[in-house]
Amino acid sequence: MPLDADLGKIMLQLITSRYDDRHWRKKIEKTLSLPQSGVGDPAQQQIFMYLKIGLKAYKSRRADPDSWIVGGYATKEIVERAKFQPQLVGPDITKDDVAFFGSDPGKEIDEAWWDEMLVSWFDVPEEEKPAEEEAAESTGSDPSSTIKAKV
Repeated sequence: MPLDADLGKIMLQLITSRYDDRHWRKKIEKTLSLPQSGVGDPAQQQIFMYLKIGLKAYKSRRADPDSWIVGGYATKEIVERAKFQPQLVGPDITKDDVAFFGSDPGKEIDEAWWDEMLVSWFDVPEEEKPAEEEAAESTGSDPSSTIKAKV
């Protein structure tokens, strides 16, 4: 199950506020390397992709892993540009959607929270079993054993 709106907001706050903290740079780079499908809210997904594209360093056409320009003036420029011109992020993005940029999410957002966020990013809900399989399991028979082969 992708990140819900609250976790997504905190993750975006973390990226836009702690990029100058050396302790968080590698974690932010790791987060930017994740697929956007892990962000559940469509507006937050657009913001995540804006940051992901804006902070990706120029790469040659080789198959090297992506590198990031996290920290310093270039990162600050990407964040400030989104904050003051949200239409650059996406046509449906408003100033309210990016108002939290640059504000630290708080001391309770630490490495343990980050690890939990990664688990949530990739957490896939179990698929529901068809009713036939559930009925067969409750009676103790295998659904494939009820099929009789013709000889």
